[in-house]
Amino acid sequence: MDELEVWEDLSNIPADPPDMREKCVNCKRPAVVCWCSALPPERLQPRSKVILLQHPAEEKRCLRTAPMLQLGLATEKCLIFKGKKFPQPRHENLENILNQPNTILLYPSKTAIDIKDLENDTDNYNLVLIDGTWPQAKAIYASSPILHKIKQVKLLTSNTSSYVIRTQPTEGCLSTLETAAVALSQLEKDAIYAQQLIQPLHILCKYQLENGAVTHQSKEFLIKTKMYPKLIGKRLSKLLRSANEDAAVDT
Repeated sequence: MDELEVWEDLSNIPADPPDMREKCVNCKRPAVVCWCSALPPERLQPRSKVILLQHPAEEKRCLRTAPMLQLGLATEKCLIFKGKKFPQPRHENLENILNQPNTILLYPSKTAIDIKDLENDTDNYNLVLIDGTWPQAKAIYASSPILHKIKQVKLLTSNTSSYVIRTQPTEGCLSTLETAAVALSQLEKDAIYAQQLIQPLHILCKYQLENGAVTHQSKEFLIKTKMYPKLIGKRLSKLLRSANEDAAVDT
């Protein structure tokens, strides 16, 4: 074997070691941590659609909840577009969706109204959510002017997140999956969405807790109880004040 053949053989060796774990063909997770058994018996068919504008960093998270939503709803009822700015040329048909009169954006802006107060002009909404951390969501919103033109709604709920293995900013913050599920239940006037779509998250957290994970309190709780290990920045302080004001209005 000459030197050239040796280098060719070396170049064909994969950079990362092969993944030897058996994976679920549905959720793509290792079989031992698959949560597909908790998905709805049949994919749910709401009248409305969920449109996720997903920050690229979310795809790298191993414990993300968007796939649970995507697999719990009928294929055409959950669309995911990835990017830091929307829409872009590669986002097929997204601009058309965002410009439709029945499109609503779930985002806690100053002009957002309670989703329960929507006028019953239609029973078929395009429900847009930004999937990412709070700073990522704010950055996407700021860099996507088209989102500012969409009717904006917010969830006023006393629900506590079931995503207990991940630290939430405030007590009222929900994961992407939970937010979409609760919003769909309110739009469809059917509790089945909040009940069935969130079940895979319970399975995920149960497995993690049984294997060394710990329950996370929100940053708001840790700060109030003087257990938060970091100094509070202006952004977090403002977010907490805003959350407390919303809670006061809701009560």
